[in-house]
Amino acid sequence: MPSLRPPTLTRELELNCHGYKLIAGVDEVGRGAIAGPVVAGAVILHQSVGSTDWSDLVRDSKELSPSQRSFLFNVIIREAVAVGVGIVDSETIDVIGIVAATRLAMCQAVRQLACPPDFLLIDCISLPELPIGQQPIVKGDKLSLSIACASIVAKVTRDRIMVDFDRRYPGYGLAGHKGYGTGYHLAQLRRLGPSPIHRRSFAPVRELVVLP
Repeated sequence: MPSLRPPTLTRELELNCHGYKLIAGVDEVGRGAIAGPVVAGAVILHQSVGSTDWSDLVRDSKELSPSQRSFLFNVIIREAVAVGVGIVDSETIDVIGIVAATRLAMCQAVRQLACPPDFLLIDCISLPELPIGQQPIVKGDKLSLSIACASIVAKVTRDRIMVDFDRRYPGYGLAGHKGYGTGYHLAQLRRLGPSPIHRRSFAPVRELVVLP
């Protein structure tokens, strides 16, 4: 069900009062897909962003239409203090596992920020690899404006990657389902076999291949 209220800057402003000035929201997309990368976004917003017209349009990326996400993606890239993206491919996911790959993508996104943050607000996950103050927030993309913006950046970036993969590996419908295990995707996977971007450690892909 879509959020009744948009995410806010409440947590960011509370942290400002405690001396933190560059607060990055961090989120990922693609964790549950069976093909393609896991992608993370990190976004540092201006403290005044809550007074802008576009901030009221922000939601968890899953609650937005493709056109809404694209519009907000462009605004976030233009208006944010800094934006970072991390991408971990399917081969690495198969080697280190999806949890480690998710944390790796998030760490990459934070390190890509032009302005190093002094605090992180992260959707659900903690990142002990980064020596930065941080707070994991359950359903953070529905509560924190920074995290919601990060989810939009990650989602649009990953969707574009999957559309490109659809041209390179036709037949699976990757541009439509973005690598998630829909009925059509699973049927085509059984018919065509796995592509180079399918996660061979994930069921049902695992059932069609012999891992080394």
